[in-house]
Amino acid sequence: MNSTNSGIRVVVGMSGGVDSSVSAVLLKEQGYQVEGLFMKNWDEDDGTEYCTAMADLADARAVCEKIGIPLHTASFAAEYWDRVFEHFLEEYGAGRTPNPDILCNKEIKFRAFLDYAQTLGADYIATGHYARRRIKDASAELLKGLDPNKDQSYFLHAVSGDRIARTLFPVGEIEKPRVRAIAEAQGLITHDKKDSTGICFIGERKFSDFLRQYLPAQPGEIKTPEGEVIGRHQGLMYHTIGQRQGLGIGGLTKHGDAPWYVAEKDLDANVLIAVQGKEHPLLYSTSLTTSKVDWVAGAAPPMPLRCKAKTRYRQPDQPCLVETLPAGGFRVVFDEPQRAVTPGQSVVFYLDQVCLGGGVIDSRARADRTGSHPCVDHPADDHNTASEQGAAQ
Repeated sequence: MNSTNSGIRVVVGMSGGVDSSVSAVLLKEQGYQVEGLFMKNWDEDDGTEYCTAMADLADARAVCEKIGIPLHTASFAAEYWDRVFEHFLEEYGAGRTPNPDILCNKEIKFRAFLDYAQTLGADYIATGHYARRRIKDASAELLKGLDPNKDQSYFLHAVSGDRIARTLFPVGEIEKPRVRAIAEAQGLITHDKKDSTGICFIGERKFSDFLRQYLPAQPGEIKTPEGEVIGRHQGLMYHTIGQRQGLGIGGLTKHGDAPWYVAEKDLDANVLIAVQGKEHPLLYSTSLTTSKVDWVAGAAPPMPLRCKAKTRYRQPDQPCLVETLPAGGFRVVFDEPQRAVTPGQSVVFYLDQVCLGGGVIDSRARADRTGSHPCVDHPADDHNTASEQGAAQ
């Protein structure tokens, strides 16, 4: 135990998962004064009972009791609705695909939670995210987690450096198998608990069923880029760029057996454009624009910037050039065309292990069907419905 940490109070965001459980264990072993806090970010009194908050709370309590730390509870459901969920609905209504985990981290876990923890007298908060930090003056740089298979810096890019400086990421320094081994050795109930994916407020429901509760479905036609009607969709918001399953296109003998993929969405005409072949040129983009970037350091680095970027979680870093636009915002030009770039999702920038920040994708420029010239595809596309593993477990 490190006695130099004995007077430092850390409040750990306890999700009921293995990562936050082990984070609390490690911090206690390092001599910190550790307390837990369970956040309720979604109101389950809506009759759906799909979220698992009560089961997660029970697991968090069991872990805190096992390791001998107190557990606080707090509801940020109102803040989540106002700052995250309403934006989520607005984006889907506008034909984009938002990533609620990114906004949740920015507005709830590293703002509402941090502010609340400070009222408890916390010097730091801690989460189970797979990320690291490097203190720099009064701020901090955000670094990738040590485990490349679990790195979650993509989801944390919108958190400012001053808030990163007040956060500890204990499991960011180790790999996931080691995390589970520690949990098992400690006899924690969460040691073999499955990692959560998707969005808590949707739970086990079908995504389309959930959206239908809040946004009206508008069925329309599915067409080829040449304008041939090949099917019907139940609503553009249910479909994503690069999607193959669920299109209901079949029996088109003259087109052969090659699978169909969503290439774009025409919001004005309420038309879904589909193409055949996973590598069809219309699925690829040469550049994108973003009107606003959250830089971890608080200010943009000198432009133009040679760096790497990713447009979705788990994508390998892609070499690119970032440049400012005359009217404001940034253009990102990739060295190689990128598949399924999705307005509404985020582009995140890296220099080696350092996450510089990122912004929401507004539009993309893609090659035409012959690849002879670029054409702008405005923000009517999407790729992944919801986010993947953006929450600390």
